[in-house]
Amino acid sequence: MTRKKIHCVFFAFIFMNISFAWAQEDLMAELNKSLPKDQGFRSATFKGTKLVNLHTVETLGSGTLEFRIAHRFGDFSSGANNLWGLDGPATIQFHLDYAITDRLMVGVGRASYNKMFDAFAKYKLLRQTTDNRMPVTLTFLGSMNVTSNIDPNKALNGADRYQYFSSRCAYLAQAMIARKFNSNFSLQVSPLYIHYNMVNALTDQNDIFAVGVSSRYKITGSLALTGEYVYRVNKYSRDFDLYHNALSFGFDLETGGHIFQVFVTNSIGINEVSVVPYTESSWSKSQFRLGFNISRVFGLTHKSTAIRTAGTQRG
Repeated sequence: MTRKKIHCVFFAFIFMNISFAWAQEDLMAELNKSLPKDQGFRSATFKGTKLVNLHTVETLGSGTLEFRIAHRFGDFSSGANNLWGLDGPATIQFHLDYAITDRLMVGVGRASYNKMFDAFAKYKLLRQTTDNRMPVTLTFLGSMNVTSNIDPNKALNGADRYQYFSSRCAYLAQAMIARKFNSNFSLQVSPLYIHYNMVNALTDQNDIFAVGVSSRYKITGSLALTGEYVYRVNKYSRDFDLYHNALSFGFDLETGGHIFQVFVTNSIGINEVSVVPYTESSWSKSQFRLGFNISRVFGLTHKSTAIRTAGTQRG
């Protein structure tokens, strides 16, 4: 499949999701007059729209704005002199997301790792029901990612790998399938597809496939244990064995309109197209780091229900 065809398929995927969402808006406005639990839908499968590095099935309530800061410290293996990574080097991401409807949200952000900008659209197609007629929640996400890196070799040899804007672009398509098994335990499986327009070597593949698994176990009404693992399916690079599957453990803490997520992870990247294929640190070598995500939601309209996931709900 040529790059042009891949781009067409990618943007068609996003367009169909958005078009379908708008067509359903009037119906959803009627359904959302009451809380999801009164409609027979499972709520708060996860506490946030993201868990660690990957998105969850959750979307914000209509008219809600979310500001999120994600931070990763340095490796624990750097030792006491570096305060086990707390001195850095660190990476950070800022993200601003907005819900157009209760099922459709969009967002833009920027991560310091690879100087990556991203924009995404996310749509919740199916919702798990309390009677199990619909046993899972299904959400789709598509994103465009652009690096603002400068080629370090340009001054040496005059050739710029980023001569064309398209060379800076990578794309992500993700399906999220989740089930809330009971009031305490939720599990999500996420097939992922990543496409890089430009790769590092002629033998490398432009297309990367992976499967993410995310879980949450509630301890109290506001505290939950979390875990996330990403398995890379295809050997996309000649350096495939130098990279590792991303693995993270942590907990979520809900405090009113804030969701605070603390965890340890072997990924220094934050943006998915960096995390999935290019995680260099290994848990077996004690190469993991402390990280956190903190988000704050704001209702921009009088009809806004804040966050459908957890900010205003217990579950």
